[in-house]
Amino acid sequence: MALGRTRAVGLVGLSGHVVEVEAHLASALPAFVLVGLPDASLAEARDRVRAAVGSTGLTWPNRRITVNLSPAALPKAGPAFDLAVAVSVLAASEAFEPDRAARVVHLGELGLDGRLRPVRGVLPAVAAAVAAGLRDVVVPEADAAEAALVPGARVVGCRTLAHVAHRYGAAVLLPDVPVAPPVRAAGGHRRPPGDLADVLGQAEARGAVEVAAAGGHHLLLVGPPGAGKTMLASRLPGLLPDLDEAEAVEVTAVHSVAGTFDPEGGLLRRPPYEDPHHTATPASIIGGGSGQPRPGAASRAHRGVLFLDEAPEFPTAVLQTLRQPLEHGEVVVHRAAGAARYPARFQLVLAANPCPCGRAIGTGLACSCRSLERRRYFGKISGPLLDRVDVQVEVPAVRRAELVGAAESTATVAARVALARAAQAARWAGTPWRVNGEVPGRVLRERLGPDADLLDLVDQGVDRGTLTLRGADRVLRLAWTVADLAGRAAPTRDDVGRAVALRTRGQGT
Repeated sequence: MALGRTRAVGLVGLSGHVVEVEAHLASALPAFVLVGLPDASLAEARDRVRAAVGSTGLTWPNRRITVNLSPAALPKAGPAFDLAVAVSVLAASEAFEPDRAARVVHLGELGLDGRLRPVRGVLPAVAAAVAAGLRDVVVPEADAAEAALVPGARVVGCRTLAHVAHRYGAAVLLPDVPVAPPVRAAGGHRRPPGDLADVLGQAEARGAVEVAAAGGHHLLLVGPPGAGKTMLASRLPGLLPDLDEAEAVEVTAVHSVAGTFDPEGGLLRRPPYEDPHHTATPASIIGGGSGQPRPGAASRAHRGVLFLDEAPEFPTAVLQTLRQPLEHGEVVVHRAAGAARYPARFQLVLAANPCPCGRAIGTGLACSCRSLERRRYFGKISGPLLDRVDVQVEVPAVRRAELVGAAESTATVAARVALARAAQAARWAGTPWRVNGEVPGRVLRERLGPDADLLDLVDQGVDRGTLTLRGADRVLRLAWTVADLAGRAAPTRDDVGRAVALRTRGQGT
């Protein structure tokens, strides 16, 4: 009897679990059995590993091989276990000293020629290994830079299975082969944000975007085509401050699992920006897919901006799936084998025409839509979803008179946003919240001054039914953010009045 052991990491969502990979060689008819709840892609590792070992020049054991992935109750998915399976088999066959690989984590996909191919989710996998006390990690050379981002990890990047076996003392020739390039999923390119100075006119809408950036508020822009809604939304990420260390690691881990992370630039320090097309499916927005669920656009936008242009054109099912992450800041994708959790605390920005023809607001042109068409078109954005959007403003067509004078740049506005964020960081230090957009209304009310009539406008709106109780809390959050931008310690009546206008598309209560 011969037994070889090594370690790997299985990912469920962003949670990594250390997996012990055991290979047992028995004197029986030759066979290769893989147990421990492998999925289809992992079950195929039997053929990949056998071909890779043969291509490396090592002898494949002509015995019954049983490979166990423990804990057996944890579902395992993907080709990242290939290298660990191969190393455990070679250790059991005494191609090298078995104990040398027992406490080393191996991650990587094997090609039939023995080359190591990069895999998704290396960053969270290595982080889980280090947290479990396993600091020595072997990964494909293309993934070494990403794995090295984890503090405390001792990373070795290898090009082929032969290089890994040689590292443990196996007598094998080292082939001179190129590094297997990573395959990036769509969305990995970091586009430079435009400057807010490019948006001429639209003083009210620019102010709404500034408030949204300062307090982490969700935003709805309603206006005719060509008014600048898309330009305003795409410049919102440039107003947001850099991610701190914990946020950068969290965001980078999501993009690593999604396959959109390029490690050459280091951790993702800037808030991400996702703008899916209106033909997107619920799985592409929320996450899912066959086998191991993958993060969707909502999770890839974590700590950044999720922009839905032409929001009424999105399927109703897509828009409704956003309600849970807007409330809880995470996405839970349920499958028969369990649930995968991905963080999804993003700023939602919706842009919409007021009606199918787009002329109902500030164009000077007669709207050709019937009233029923208008209600049906905008009604695709459900009331419960709209009620969760803090800032709702109209963006009318720009007139020539508004084009006179220079507009403020992104840098100028971002400086004010940074000061407002600093005030919020000091106010909410020691609490679970970071910005006003996350704080419950009860807590915000407790911090108001002694003016009992401060919230008269809000109370009147609730009494008339133009504001829900959730909407009243949203107004209060906005009032605190307006006060922070003005440098005040608490909101005034004017701040509350502006917050009501921002909430109700300037129509009052």
